[in-house]
Amino acid sequence: MSTAVVVGGGPNGLAAAVRLARAGVRVTVLEAAEEVGGGARSGEAIVPGLLHDHCSAVHPMTIGSPFLRGLGLERFGLEFRLPEVDCAHPLDDGTAGVLYRSVAATATALGGADGRRWRQLFEGPVAGYDRLAADIMGPLLRLPRHPLRLARFGLPALLPASVLARAFSGERARALFGGAAAHAFRPLHRPLSAAIGLGLLTSGHRYGWAVAAGGSGAITRALVALLTELGGTVETGVRVRDAAQLPAADLVLYDLAPGAVADILGDRLPPRAARAYRRFRHGPGAFKVDFAVEGGVPWTAEPARRAGTVHLGGTFAELAAAERAVAAGRMPRRPFVLVGQQYLADPQRSVGDIHPLWTYAHVPNGYPGDATEAITARIERFAPGFRERIIGLAVRRPADFAADNPNFVGGDIMTGAKDVPRLLLGPRPTLHPYATGLPGHYLCSAATPPGPGAHGMCGAHAAEAALASLRNRTRS
Repeated sequence: MSTAVVVGGGPNGLAAAVRLARAGVRVTVLEAAEEVGGGARSGEAIVPGLLHDHCSAVHPMTIGSPFLRGLGLERFGLEFRLPEVDCAHPLDDGTAGVLYRSVAATATALGGADGRRWRQLFEGPVAGYDRLAADIMGPLLRLPRHPLRLARFGLPALLPASVLARAFSGERARALFGGAAAHAFRPLHRPLSAAIGLGLLTSGHRYGWAVAAGGSGAITRALVALLTELGGTVETGVRVRDAAQLPAADLVLYDLAPGAVADILGDRLPPRAARAYRRFRHGPGAFKVDFAVEGGVPWTAEPARRAGTVHLGGTFAELAAAERAVAAGRMPRRPFVLVGQQYLADPQRSVGDIHPLWTYAHVPNGYPGDATEAITARIERFAPGFRERIIGLAVRRPADFAADNPNFVGGDIMTGAKDVPRLLLGPRPTLHPYATGLPGHYLCSAATPPGPGAHGMCGAHAAEAALASLRNRTRS
């Protein structure tokens, strides 16, 4: 029987391990932390019984993942739940851009010309999303399975988000689209900055911006349970610093940032790959504050009170200015803040009338300051009286993210800047983004296409590449 070691037990490492185990490979996952899961973990942070997600929280790409959907993870207790409103982007006048799962409902809420444009932009891609997903959730520089559908989706995705936003005349539609595009941690005037927003909105319209019942850690538990059923094993508390520590195996896959892979492999790594991995650029950081809130958030915009996700960026122009500042290494006075109200779809996360509120702001990489007040003020602006409802809070700075998960260098929860070269090629200039250049060794982290999210596609693609090389070696 062939053997494999997966270094790193985040969603992509576990997905890679499952794919290998399903192919009959005996797999061992080595995780440095005492708990497997990487960004897909949950736990109590403030009040006993109040459940908070550590990082990954809302899962429009996970529920529609071509790989995870075929695993039957519901057998292991994984259940996705949907809020009444998927996302809201409140504005100062008390209105909000509102995202519903239905394209028609979203368009109706936007009204007029903006509603018609929303339909034109999303109806076709949403209808064909299940066929389109295989192309957009993998390496972009390859022959697509559905070239016409990909072109229909991909041409707008090539644009800067600021250009595509001009298709809308009203601020609600522009802000709603801009908030989704800002998930990329990129300035909104850069080419391809529209891509992640379009992907999130399209997959959300197809499957909804769902949460995992019982917290994002449920995704990890289901993957571990399936891997165990397939004969794989997971060892925690094992930090690999040098390839000499690795047990003998036919394949080694790394769910790590490229720089960490270069450190582990040292001189074994071909020089060009080593240079690319060591120069790998990380993007802005996240500053996270979990709140315990009595009675929920008193949003002025009523749809935000029913929304699983709330984007706090103000107008598109204000949001774009904040993202430009962060990318330039400056902390904006009014940062873009993402708010998760997962308890609306999953009430078991609350304790009585005390609810967990998940928030983080975009900040410069390695930001050493305290953004707690900036986040609190951002919420208070759109929900007057919020401060009085806070029971307690827990802060996670960029340095805390990096200490807890070495992939998140400087608080970069995306595992790398998602600029054009890295979106197209991954961490080094090659048509084979999962190959390290060292035979038998593969990169499977979110530094590879299609990038971050608890969808497992980076791991699945890397495992496929590894299995193909294994078959070639066996034949020869």
